[in-house]
Amino acid sequence: MEQPHCIVLRKVNKFFGKKHVLKEIDLEIPYGHIYGLLGPSGCGKTTIVKIIAGILEATSGEAYVLGERMPRLSLMNKVGYMAQSDALYGTLTAAENLQFFGAIYGMGKGEIKKRTAEVMELVNLTEHLHKPVQAFSGGMKRRLSLAMAVMHNPPVLVLDEPTVGIDPLLRRTIWAELNTLARQGITILVTTHVMDEADKCHSLAMMRDGRLIAKGTSRELQDRIGVNDIEEAFIYYGGQQDES
Repeated sequence: MEQPHCIVLRKVNKFFGKKHVLKEIDLEIPYGHIYGLLGPSGCGKTTIVKIIAGILEATSGEAYVLGERMPRLSLMNKVGYMAQSDALYGTLTAAENLQFFGAIYGMGKGEIKKRTAEVMELVNLTEHLHKPVQAFSGGMKRRLSLAMAVMHNPPVLVLDEPTVGIDPLLRRTIWAELNTLARQGITILVTTHVMDEADKCHSLAMMRDGRLIAKGTSRELQDRIGVNDIEEAFIYYGGQQDES
């Protein structure tokens, strides 16, 4: 099925047992876009990104990535996924983690070496390349997880709260790089509960209690209700849901 958008969710519902976690999710994310999912912990953001990354299957509804129905094994190497919890091998060095990950995605030795240097520079970890990951701080592990997500140059990046525990200066550098990747045509989905990060996204969807409560650019969402603060907008749209 041909799709004009890179990521499409249509009427997606997800149940875990009797718990209704996602409720009628409709989402369209254009190619080369940084799209934000903004909402508090437990609202369903991680479940959405897992469905898009092909890790979970929707109970009902349809999910498409790059025009193909998810989950699809052949698409896994086209999606760079960064989970909320770091999936790293503590006894291996950063370089060995990246080498292992690159090999899984079929990258050659020369390409792995070149990309290792590039991604470690991106996340400012070059001097820690040969240090065991178990010696890394929490913030360093987040940065290495981001390096692993972009290692194989995927056309789609799905990043679940990628900058948690990262200092503000490096956070700015990472966002600058995300913008560079988007200009190159890479589609990026970012979940966050940090308001200033929502402002940095080209478009965003606000979430609460398993539902999308508002969609648009940060500016559109504010202008629609006459406020100048994305946090105020989020409180307003959340209140509208309570009344409905």
